[in-house]
Amino acid sequence: MPPTSVSTSAATLRRVERSAGELSSGATRRMEASHDWYRALSAEDRSWVGLVAQAGIAAFIAWLRDGGDQMPVTADVFGTAPRELTRSITLRQTLDLVRSVVDVVEQDATALAEPGEEQALRESVLRYSREIAFAAAEVYAHAAEARGAWDARLEGLVVDAVLRGEADDSMQSRAAALGWGSTTRVAVVAGSTPEGSPAGVVDALRRAAERVGVDTLVAVQGRRLVCIVGNVDDALGAAREVGDHFGDGPLVVGPTVPHLFAAGRSARAALAGQSCAQAWPHAPRPVSADDLLAERVLVGDAPARALLLDRIWHPLSVASGGVLLDTAASYLESGGGLEGTARLLFVHPNTVRYRLGKIADLTGYQLTDPHDAHTVRMALALGRLSRSGAARGRQRRDQ
Repeated sequence: MPPTSVSTSAATLRRVERSAGELSSGATRRMEASHDWYRALSAEDRSWVGLVAQAGIAAFIAWLRDGGDQMPVTADVFGTAPRELTRSITLRQTLDLVRSVVDVVEQDATALAEPGEEQALRESVLRYSREIAFAAAEVYAHAAEARGAWDARLEGLVVDAVLRGEADDSMQSRAAALGWGSTTRVAVVAGSTPEGSPAGVVDALRRAAERVGVDTLVAVQGRRLVCIVGNVDDALGAAREVGDHFGDGPLVVGPTVPHLFAAGRSARAALAGQSCAQAWPHAPRPVSADDLLAERVLVGDAPARALLLDRIWHPLSVASGGVLLDTAASYLESGGGLEGTARLLFVHPNTVRYRLGKIADLTGYQLTDPHDAHTVRMALALGRLSRSGAARGRQRRDQ
């Protein structure tokens, strides 16, 4: 419903016009006396707030001069201040500014208005303050939209840099702008993109992470959805909490690294794991990239190959003079039976059982578990190949 016209005499209008400077000064004094946030502002920001107050009062006078029946007040009232001011002053604080101006004008209404017009002037101020409040909300909505779009672009650039392993100065500055300059305990989660708009997918995932107290950087890259989680003590648990916001299929979690600038290692592991997780049909969801070492080797992932050698082949080769390595190989070759392994090694089955426990303690892999046994088998094959390659290299040098 359009507002009714405001009946204000020319004499009242002249009084208000003459008092414009004093009204803006009074509003500034009231803000300084009433609001801690205003006193904490820099001198530059306080001057911008003062200009906004002056512009608001000038616009009120123009609105009053036209009888209050022209087009509603727009965000142009705030055009004297830079958009960066919305980073220093919240919408709530801007409304405090509006209330301060309204209180000052209401307080001086008796002196400003012609006799009998005090109430009309007060009503005009209240109606105008409502319009200003809507205009302020419009400014902050546009600022939030622009900032959100800019942050999304920065976020995409940071995630892309992590995936490419480009931890340079530009990534550092962008991460700092997003509040990730000092974030620790970082891991990368890779999965498929669910149905819906990319913006909606990202927002839903971020809200889910916030509910469990996890920092996130999220990017949709076609069919792949990548989430970098920060300040996590249990990356697999965090991925489980937000897993419903990924699409169907494998959800792979890279290893936790100290900070964002080392996250390239976690990203490479997560992406490699996602590309081959289908080779393990019964893999849990989410699954650690470290639990997919054997599958990652199949797709040519060199770090996975090195990890298998370091975690399984080398320890078993050294421990007990290679006895544990022979036991693992014999157990796998015999089809996983204690009796068959004992016959191959000419030992008692209890000795085999004891050695299997030592293998699990040393490597973390249980040969009685089918997938662990598959991983150890792959590690032994890689170890034999590396040993054979080293022997051929020595032969060529001797020749």
